[in-house]
Amino acid sequence: MSKTDTHGRVAAADDLLSANVTGYGMSYAITSLVSALLVVLKESAEPVMNLMKALAGHHWVTQGLFDLLLFVILGVILSRSGAQKTGNALSAYIVGSTIVSGLIIAGFFI
Repeated sequence: MSKTDTHGRVAAADDLLSANVTGYGMSYAITSLVSALLVVLKESAEPVMNLMKALAGHHWVTQGLFDLLLFVILGVILSRSGAQKTGNALSAYIVGSTIVSGLIIAGFFI
């Protein structure tokens, strides 16, 4: 029986990445976007910046810990969903989210 990826396309079982690789890859893509939005939020709202400084001594330390925690939690949840993607599809999500995240941050500071 052939498998389908999350877009309904038929893919050979060999072409699909494991649920763990897919889950953590998607976790990276989501965490990248959330992290970029958090940069904009903390730089725009002084109370958020002050809270982040107070939590871990420096806002970048707090952001790093938040990003790491988000990545792990999403990775576990998404891995358990059982979704599988092809390497090309997952790569597109990862590259796309990285580019969009960079554009969000650059656009904010320009």
